[in-house]
Amino acid sequence: MEVISSPQPTGNQSLPGWIAIAGVFSIATLGALVGAGGLVRLFFPASALLVAVLLYFRYPLLYVGFAWWIWFLTPLLRRVSDYNSFWDEKGVILLAPYLVTFVSVLTLVRYLPRTPKMGGLPFVLAIASVVYAFLIGLILDNPPLAVIRSFLDWICPILFGFHLFANWHDYPSYRSNFQRVFLWCVLLTGLYGIYQFMVAPPWDGFWLIRTKLVSFGKPEPFEIRVWSTMHSPGPFAVVMMAGLLLLFSERSVLGIPAAVSGYLSILLSMVRSAWGGWVAGLLAAFASTTPKYQMRLVVTILVLVLCVTPLTAMEPFDEVISERVESISNLARDQSFRDRSRNHDRDFNVAITRGLGRGMGSTWIVNERNGKLEMIVLDSAILDIFFTLGWAGALPYLGGVIFLIVSLFKDSAARADSFASAARGISLAVFFQFIFSSVMLGLSGMILWGFMGIALAASRYHRHRKNLLKVL
Repeated sequence: MEVISSPQPTGNQSLPGWIAIAGVFSIATLGALVGAGGLVRLFFPASALLVAVLLYFRYPLLYVGFAWWIWFLTPLLRRVSDYNSFWDEKGVILLAPYLVTFVSVLTLVRYLPRTPKMGGLPFVLAIASVVYAFLIGLILDNPPLAVIRSFLDWICPILFGFHLFANWHDYPSYRSNFQRVFLWCVLLTGLYGIYQFMVAPPWDGFWLIRTKLVSFGKPEPFEIRVWSTMHSPGPFAVVMMAGLLLLFSERSVLGIPAAVSGYLSILLSMVRSAWGGWVAGLLAAFASTTPKYQMRLVVTILVLVLCVTPLTAMEPFDEVISERVESISNLARDQSFRDRSRNHDRDFNVAITRGLGRGMGSTWIVNERNGKLEMIVLDSAILDIFFTLGWAGALPYLGGVIFLIVSLFKDSAARADSFASAARGISLAVFFQFIFSSVMLGLSGMILWGFMGIALAASRYHRHRKNLLKVL
């Protein structure tokens, strides 16, 4: 008979893992502050990988939390390091989150023979599609660095999601881990986002000037579109959206201050698709849970409205937020929407007419003037999927995602689990944004696949528990 869960190291047993994590972040932060950028760029990815391997085998829960925080904080570490030393065009330090997450490929190797019986075939289909596109990219002689970068952007979130799904026996421990991680993420990155908007820290301004990303605002107080500790407003808003939806299942005393800072910062990110995703996710979570949790949701929303609304009506927040909100009701005159529509019309035929796809690295080009890799922006995950994977890869990839989303809402085993309801809502909320941006990649993809994985783990855990109770 299978056990429901296996013991996880706790308390003093996890102390070596915590020391390793603290050591990596402390040394890298100190190096960034004192201007040892050259050392930090090599030390941080290498040491993060070593710590990830240690945590994966000895402290599985810490590995998951470490992976999330590496994604949340590495971009800020890069900006501080570059500001205090010299500009790193290649952003080598940003390799750290990919290396840490890729360690979870060991879970795929371990469980692959049992995957069909486990119900993990959709993960395998998505992984096979990405590997196929990787090979196509190599065959078509796309820039090697771009091929590898794109491959990691696509594959790491799927591997992480499968890792969470495969460890369904330990679902209660992973659930608690998720709740702690995202509670503190919303609180800390939300507060930093507000600080970023009001102060425009010099390292953020320096990065904005060097990257020339005018769509992120100006390097001046009250002129920035908030991206907090992350690398752009889009992924930050997706993370904040997920964290805010997860807070509805949280009963910590920090929940209200975290929610206030989180809602204000996501509004200051100006990412309308994430706002819409939050609404879709909330409705999905509301519809897929028990009446008791539904009532709790309603009460919580009313409390949050009373806390957040006065802040958004205050200067300097009122003007920028109101202008963005009003643009939703008048999209025909919104320049951003018109540019997006024009780009979509231009790229649609190109994306769907390549049966084999253009492979990994095809959305990156080499600037002939400076030899730098520059990304082609495709304003839709659907376009990006067909452009990169082609019909041959897009159909199994999209089929796997859709199958997982549908299966989450068909299974009623975890209906009474408020965390699982929130995870289902978050999965649908990110999928809702497929028409707006490539949210299946990088950090946004980690949210999509990570929460699909943990939601599937919840369903299997609760089904198994019910079957055990019937036997007993």
